[in-house]
Amino acid sequence: MAEIKKEQERDELHRAIWAIADELRGAVDGWDFKNYVLGTMFYRYISENLTHYINQGEQEAGNADFDYALMPDDEAAEAKEGLVNEKGFFILPSELFSNVCSKADTDENLNETLERIFKHIEESAMGSESESDFAGLFDDFDVNSNKLGSTVAKRNERLAKLLHGVADMNLGSVKDHDIDAFGDAYEYLMTMYASNAGKSGGEFFTPADVSELLTRLGTVGKTRINKVYDPACGSGSLLLKAEKVLGKEAVTNGFYGQEINITTYNLCRINMFLHDVGFDKFDIACEDTLLNPAHWDDEPFELIVSNPPYSIKWVGDDNPLLINDPRFAPAGVLAPKGKADLAFIMHSLSWLAPNGTAAIVTFPGIMYRGGAEQKIRKYLIDNNFVDCVIQLPSNLFFGTSIATCILVLKKGKADSNILFIDATNECIKVTNNNKLTPENLDNIVAEYTSREDKDHFARLVSYDEVKENDYNLSVSTYVEAEDTREVIDITVLNAQIEEIVARENVLREEISKIIAEIEVQ
Repeated sequence: MAEIKKEQERDELHRAIWAIADELRGAVDGWDFKNYVLGTMFYRYISENLTHYINQGEQEAGNADFDYALMPDDEAAEAKEGLVNEKGFFILPSELFSNVCSKADTDENLNETLERIFKHIEESAMGSESESDFAGLFDDFDVNSNKLGSTVAKRNERLAKLLHGVADMNLGSVKDHDIDAFGDAYEYLMTMYASNAGKSGGEFFTPADVSELLTRLGTVGKTRINKVYDPACGSGSLLLKAEKVLGKEAVTNGFYGQEINITTYNLCRINMFLHDVGFDKFDIACEDTLLNPAHWDDEPFELIVSNPPYSIKWVGDDNPLLINDPRFAPAGVLAPKGKADLAFIMHSLSWLAPNGTAAIVTFPGIMYRGGAEQKIRKYLIDNNFVDCVIQLPSNLFFGTSIATCILVLKKGKADSNILFIDATNECIKVTNNNKLTPENLDNIVAEYTSREDKDHFARLVSYDEVKENDYNLSVSTYVEAEDTREVIDITVLNAQIEEIVARENVLREEISKIIAEIEVQ
């Protein structure tokens, strides 16, 4: 019954999101619309989160009828400092989502009201521990954009509809709900628009099934981890999957990530809050990971999960100082300037804890290409860091149809063997994309755990054999693909041919007779 209720709540939530989309998409399309909806959801979430926190404290103190939303602003302001220290932010009662929403239809300056409130929320964290977590969070929510309407009145009309639409979402209590409603709505929106936006959307969204696979691979045999890290974290879906797979309190020291795109960086921080991750439990940085890594003081990490951009350009050996960088120096060579894939892998390996696991989605080409990439693979293999290579089905990711791989890295392996898994058939087709089902995920993880040879699926390969193959890590080199061609019985085929030939001779004789009769006539 509980599972049915969850699905009903999800369906209801998704219908509400679509209703807002239908209402607004004529003016605001795709990713722009997503920013408005997510921004509004975030505003509602932190308003309700703060209200619940204050009300609960007052009720426990014996003030049963207390409601922060009804409190005068000047009285509430007296508690601002303490609340910022505890929650990371502060919102005046008059500026709470519920109060602004109730007056939205009659507020002729709604755009200015929202702009002021968003500024106040960000400013409330200034000078506190949470400052970096809140700075610029609403930058992509442009209340004065012409995309909302050509006049102030039209913009305010759409903003009011947006507020009411989000208000009508059945998100339940921030502390009492059968589904992670705010987080689920976020993921649904991201999926919805990644699928429609092609590369522009998919580049920073890893599908939930792939995210779960990476996390499960990285946490085999563990019930708790200290820290999880993603060097190209996008909107944060990979980071948060650790909490879903292991449990709410199983990530003891928090979530760490870095993202170069500022819009995506904002999405990631919002995602953390919508999944009820406190400001003191995550540290997301906006910078180039390869050139300006932000977490030197936080590494090493017990779990690293990542889907870094495929074959992007980077400065490489144009910067002679990089070869001395402790992350890249051990390989003796830098990743090619036009293909930074292995730079991300070397970075991840460098920051991996001795008892940790890194599970990274990679472009297949890095597994077999020569030159500098082969030298880096040699370093990884000779030093026994490569634990497993998994070939995934094609068309799993939005915006690309290529069949990607997963590279699993470990330090302190028990043996020097490498497991190769061909998971190209572990999927089902859903609309235009393939998807990993729970059964598919179980099959892959079970094989990774058992490390047993299975025909056409998996093979445990010795270091010597990989070395003999010039450090090639392509799965097809080691796992023989199943021959799906129809088996032909030669004896039966010959009999069929003889029958055809005999029939052909009969037909020729009959044709000759007909021709002879015609000629006589």
